[in-house]
Amino acid sequence: MKFRRKPKEEVSVNLTPLIDVVFLLLIFFMVSTTFTNESHLQISLPEAHGEASETQAESLEVLIGVDGGYTVNGQSLLNSQPDTLRRAIIDQAGDNRKLPFIISADAKTPHQSVVTVMDVAGKLGFAALSITTQQPAGQ
Repeated sequence: MKFRRKPKEEVSVNLTPLIDVVFLLLIFFMVSTTFTNESHLQISLPEAHGEASETQAESLEVLIGVDGGYTVNGQSLLNSQPDTLRRAIIDQAGDNRKLPFIISADAKTPHQSVVTVMDVAGKLGFAALSITTQQPAGQ
């Protein structure tokens, strides 16, 4: 007896459902993604309530005046360029990057001056940055 074998069907993968699922996922992520919201933040800077910390005998203190001029450990700098500040800090600190770095700025100092000092200190490798504040009036 001869049995007829069924002809082999060609094996193929139907990609249509896969493509549908990929498109649905793409649409889901596009709809659920939040895009950049342009907004203006209203901030009020905090007042510092706390106790004065003990100052260590050896530290690096940068004073920033109202005009944005710098003084490093009591020595005034000729200009307020970041490179001049960097050289003055290196002269005072030497190779010791573990010194406490204290930034004392006048309340009317431009914010850019404070950011410049923090940027120079960060690039030089100082990690212990602190900013001096005072108690609010009437307390």
